[in-house]
Amino acid sequence: MKAVPISPPPDHPAWASTPTVALPSAGRRRALTWLGCGTAAALVGCASGPPAARPEAALAESDWARASQLAPGARWEHHVFPQRRITHYHAGQHEGRPALHADSDAGTSAVRMRLRVPADDIAALRWSWWVDELNPAFDISERDTDDAVARVILAFEGGREHWTARDHQLSELARLVTGEPLPDATLMYVWDARLPVGTVVRHPGTGRIRKLVVASGPESLGRWLDLQRDPVADMQALFGETPSALVAVGLMTDANNTRSRARAWYGPLTLVRRGPAAP
Repeated sequence: MKAVPISPPPDHPAWASTPTVALPSAGRRRALTWLGCGTAAALVGCASGPPAARPEAALAESDWARASQLAPGARWEHHVFPQRRITHYHAGQHEGRPALHADSDAGTSAVRMRLRVPADDIAALRWSWWVDELNPAFDISERDTDDAVARVILAFEGGREHWTARDHQLSELARLVTGEPLPDATLMYVWDARLPVGTVVRHPGTGRIRKLVVASGPESLGRWLDLQRDPVADMQALFGETPSALVAVGLMTDANNTRSRARAWYGPLTLVRRGPAAP
């Protein structure tokens, strides 16, 4: 399995700068929900819903979760957002492998694992997607259509010296509302209907969240698509910095912005560790 080269065009909006603006107090919660609940806070931010909405025991005990044990003692959990329809996740089997099925009917929620793995220990992340149909209404480069049939979301520690005043403000809002700040940096791997592989999309609210298209178009529909990335190398390429640790991994299929439908299967995830250095 080969890593996909990163090749965003020089004039792509990913490289555009974002001005620092003060958020009016009346819009703080709305702004935070827009910024966080569909992105980085899927991993560490927004308050979770009631236990009945999150069948975590069944998920944690599934064959898929056991095959996706990324760190000792870490657990997968269904993370839901306040006043939002959820994406339904169900662990089972699909076409010869343990899998997590995501079904979003205008919903947005994530399955996540909190962990802490030093960046120096990470060689690669491997996973697979099975998608039968793409939604042409999805466009991750536009706020109002920022939905994706399949995302893998990585949250990293390290790099706050690169934050702008706006980043600090948004993180403080997240801490006040949810009890936790935003991650230092968030990298998303996305399957998009149209944007070419290698495209980088910078979140319009903060440069600390960036999306990388690693699968595009219908060519790989109806089969398992196996992927491998070097997350630390991608962080260096997209952010120009080396993180200190990976602190959360999330999976998300969402269709809330377009009020439509999306379905996907996620195969087991593997975090490949670096071996001991030669003497």
